[in-house]
Order: sequence, then structure tokens, then C-alpha cells
Amino acid sequence: MLTSKQRAQLRSIATNLDTILQVGKNGIGAQLIQQTADALAARELIKMRVLETCEYTAREAAEQLAAETASEVVCVIGSRFVLYRRHPKKPVIELVK
Repeated sequence: MLTSKQRAQLRSIATNLDTILQVGKNGIGAQLIQQTADALAARELIKMRVLETCEYTAREAAEQLAAETASEVVCVIGSRFVLYRRHPKKPVIELVK
């Protein structure tokens, strides 16, 4: 679990990130889950977007993807959300304690 201080640190880092994945009208399938897991393994912190044609809200999509990829939801703002999963062997982002 992330502390509020760690979430704030991750939110500040995420402001400069580009959206790399989108949840569209097909919803959340195996391919999107795999792409999300791969992106988290490479970057630890990713920003995603839910398109208007999707049946999920950004909060619902974020929570479902977080559960499927063993990650945590950092924040949800409008149609965008940020996920974080710490790399177990060599973390890219050093969090404050």
C-alpha cells in the first residue's frame, strides 16, 4: 500500500507522462491487460485514458486493471488515470518513506 506522501510523489511524476494506453469500446480484455502488465514491468508508472465510447468510467477501469495487473491506482482525473507497480528487483522510481 502506498502512503499519501508516496501517492503525492507519484502524482507529481505522472504530470509529465504521456498517455500510453487507452481503454476503448471493446473494454478491458486479455490483450489490454497484457499490454498494461508489460508497460508496468518496463516503466513502473503509466498513464492511461478511457475513451468516451467505453462502457467503463475511468475509476472502474483503473480499479479493474489494477486488480488484474497487481498494481495500485495512484490517481483518477477525468478520463485519465495513473497506475503504479514497483519492480521487485530493480525499482526505477525511488519512493520517499
